[in-house]
Amino acid sequence: MTFTRRRRRCPDVSGRAISVIGAPTDVGAGSRGASMGPEALRVANLIDVLRSHALQVHDRGNLAGPANPWLPPVGGYRHLAEVLAWNEAVHHAVHAELSEGRLPILLGGDHSLGIGSISAVARHCRETGQTLRVLWLDAHADFNTDALTPSGNLHGMPLAVLCGHGPPALAALGGSVPAISPKAIRQIGIRSVDPGEKRFVHSQGLEVFDMRYIDEVGMRHTMEAALAGVDANTHLHVSFDVDFLDPPIAPGVGTTVLGGPTYREAQLCMEMIADTGRLGSLDVMELNPALDVRNATAVLAVDLIESLFGKSTLMRA
Repeated sequence: MTFTRRRRRCPDVSGRAISVIGAPTDVGAGSRGASMGPEALRVANLIDVLRSHALQVHDRGNLAGPANPWLPPVGGYRHLAEVLAWNEAVHHAVHAELSEGRLPILLGGDHSLGIGSISAVARHCRETGQTLRVLWLDAHADFNTDALTPSGNLHGMPLAVLCGHGPPALAALGGSVPAISPKAIRQIGIRSVDPGEKRFVHSQGLEVFDMRYIDEVGMRHTMEAALAGVDANTHLHVSFDVDFLDPPIAPGVGTTVLGGPTYREAQLCMEMIADTGRLGSLDVMELNPALDVRNATAVLAVDLIESLFGKSTLMRA
């Protein structure tokens, strides 16, 4: 019997300019602790690991913003003013790095920060004429609105806000409403969606590769479908919520959902993204060291980030 092995293309990333930006806040979340995520990733040796691939890595340190007041929702949103302030800081920092030709890696922090990050990437794509593709790696759809969730936690709403459904100040952060079209989004690993949110996702036409889809066709075919149409003019943005992973291998998150991708599935996902050579920006979100075990989730996240930049677990010609 003859087996055909997919040959992995290994884009040359040596010399690429990378900027690491920390956003230590959990103002958009329903639990405390994600504010410690950036430092946990640094402790897990993220900077040196990336430099080992001959990348020019600059650690820009942490952004500053308001403290978490830990208050109930007002007008359907928790901590709206604080979330807006943090996202404004993120937007300006990410856009500045992109304008200088550098690849920004945003270390969260909770996933509401994706509003500032992705709106900055979308603004950059409008300025350069590139096509934006967003890969949203997450257990949750994050497409809620104030009318759909009583919690008011904005880390459950970033994609809806980016698509124009949310507080006007946040929705207009990138200078265009909506900041992105639902057609730009590919959601991967989804397995926890509120009933009203599910109907809203369907009505907006988002392309969702949930865990049942991955179970049925495998991660390889899932990623081939999610990356279909990516070409030399595509800016590929990856928004990696650590709860994308199965909780037994990644316990350090505030909103665990059983049944996520295994280590090998996650590695294949990252390697296939790297194969495209089109990765232009990255978020790493919702790592919560207060819930972790000996920083194991941060170490795993760094391992997967390394695969996004060319590390392969197999030798491929």
